[in-house]
Amino acid sequence: MKITAIAERVVPIKSDIRNAFIDFSQMTVSVVGIRSDILRDGKPLIGYGFNSNGRYSQSGLLRERFIPRLLHAPPAALLTDDGASFDPAKAWDIMMANEKPGGHGERSVAVGVLDMALWDLVAKIEGLPLYRLLGHRYRGGAVDEDVFVYAAGGYYYPGKDLGALQDEVKSYLDMGYNTVKIKIGGASLAEDCRRIEAALAVLGEAAALAVDANGRFSLKQALAYAEALEAYDLFWYEEPGDPLDYRLNAALASVTSLPLATGENLFSTIDAQNLIHYGGLRPERDFLQMDPVLSYGLVEYLRTLDMLAEHGWSARGCIPHGGHQFALHIAAGLGLYGNESYPHVFQPFGGFGDDIPVRDGRIQPPQTPGIGMELKADLLPELERLFD
Repeated sequence: MKITAIAERVVPIKSDIRNAFIDFSQMTVSVVGIRSDILRDGKPLIGYGFNSNGRYSQSGLLRERFIPRLLHAPPAALLTDDGASFDPAKAWDIMMANEKPGGHGERSVAVGVLDMALWDLVAKIEGLPLYRLLGHRYRGGAVDEDVFVYAAGGYYYPGKDLGALQDEVKSYLDMGYNTVKIKIGGASLAEDCRRIEAALAVLGEAAALAVDANGRFSLKQALAYAEALEAYDLFWYEEPGDPLDYRLNAALASVTSLPLATGENLFSTIDAQNLIHYGGLRPERDFLQMDPVLSYGLVEYLRTLDMLAEHGWSARGCIPHGGHQFALHIAAGLGLYGNESYPHVFQPFGGFGDDIPVRDGRIQPPQTPGIGMELKADLLPELERLFD
């Protein structure tokens, strides 16, 4: 059993949308395929991966360091002890050989892309949906058969008035979501409050609204927004300040009753540990959003979950960023609170399988072996181009 080829392509997901910090006019994604010598129905099994939105494609790092390390490794070094499958943990060690500690950023994204593809391949080899494989390995066979998902949107967009925002929110309700997230911090506090009130008017009492500042605020601004947001019944107040400003998080958590959410821009277990030590977050109220694909993959995310448990956090306090099916399987297999979803943006990578509906804010993972990326008709051509 061995890897016969690894391919990488850059795919644009550019859009006119923006949040409080960046626009997405030049956004790209790296898509990878790891092809094995294992045949099913006469075709080699291939594992697929891609990076989450918000971080650009990783071609340089992938092609110069991490793909060559996998391809040049002795085939047996990538396998489980019994030689029955590939071992993502052993592959992780090989990819990270000769890498200095620290520097968690773009490197963690490149490794995470390959890690996703490896887990997709391993689940296909075992003939299981990834979430069932994870449940067998890490929860004694237990899995969540459906998962809470929320619709992330509400971006700032040229010419988008309050009516258009309300139409967008209504479209999510029509799809089956009952929790929606919109952006704040890209306009004045007064304008953002009008946007919040417009969204809440559509959601009513039966649905919930979260807001996301994308790390925009200083401590003074974060506190001013928190004071104003206390007037609303919000699902959470997300990433008010710089992701590494633990003092800001701690100061905010000490004075607001609002649930806080953060962590999508922390890219290692040690970064997450510093947040837990110094960020003042409340395990009974707040949410952690570390994205496995942006933070060295599931191999590292498992270490993060172990660290969280040691510090009194349940996996139910985690809702990964990213809106992709990999995180959906991880949430169902490892018992997380839920997962993000991008129904309208970052296509063809946002959203889940075409024929898998959202019902009452919950969704079932795909039942096909692997992650199930092939179930998205508009994503499938991007995957097939890898080895054309």
